[in-house]
Amino acid sequence: MPDGPRFYQKKSLGQNFLTDRRVLSRIIARADLAPEDVLLEIGPGQGVLTRELLASPCAFVHSVEIDRGLEPFLADLPLRHPERFALHWGDALLFDYPSLDPAPLKVVANLPYNVTTPLLWRLLELLPTASEYIVMVQKEAAERLIAPPRTKARYPLGVTLEIMGHAQIVLSVPPSAFRPSPKVDSAVLRITLSGSHSHLPRNMLWRELLRRGFAQRRKKLSNNLKNWRPDIPWSERLQEGGIGENARAEELSASQWIALLGTLKPE
Repeated sequence: MPDGPRFYQKKSLGQNFLTDRRVLSRIIARADLAPEDVLLEIGPGQGVLTRELLASPCAFVHSVEIDRGLEPFLADLPLRHPERFALHWGDALLFDYPSLDPAPLKVVANLPYNVTTPLLWRLLELLPTASEYIVMVQKEAAERLIAPPRTKARYPLGVTLEIMGHAQIVLSVPPSAFRPSPKVDSAVLRITLSGSHSHLPRNMLWRELLRRGFAQRRKKLSNNLKNWRPDIPWSERLQEGGIGENARAEELSASQWIALLGTLKPE
């Protein structure tokens, strides 16, 4: 981290900067970076992880940062690595990811915890070239993303990732690894996408089916879906998908969700 500039974290942006060098080294090791890798980093902050990425043999690093107040910490990087680094100023939730050239193959980032879920949805939707994610998230969010069927933590994005590939926690990170220290534990998540069902994040019927199905967890899935589309004979549709009438959303396997989608047609 460069000496000199002073910066005060903005709570509204969920800024907690990773400072533990041991954790940084483990993230780089987990990313297993190769000379052909083009990387995307979200929220470089003061550039600690960014510098480690650029010290690796990777081909190129794109970094997307919303806070111009961090410019003094990052301004030297495009000058030092003019052929391997691009700094993009903008909101990661609105950024035009398909415009990145060269196209990222991996995402390696300490994601802003307050927008983890919508940000991952957007990346999956707009960045089909990326087949691996090594991302730091709040530990509770990581546990939801890997939650299996019949557990309370299961939720829509986790179901989608299960269908598209595999997600696992590869490292637990304590609050002391950050400055300032957050009030929650963190985890590094590895998401590996197989290439199958890559269309799902862009399928609005799929997104709405999951959202409605999980809307009121204590209710039966059939009741949630009836509230959404009362015109559909849900008892028959559930039966066609091999789903019990009394099932709740978190009980369904990934294959059952896909089977249920297959019984529906766009409005």
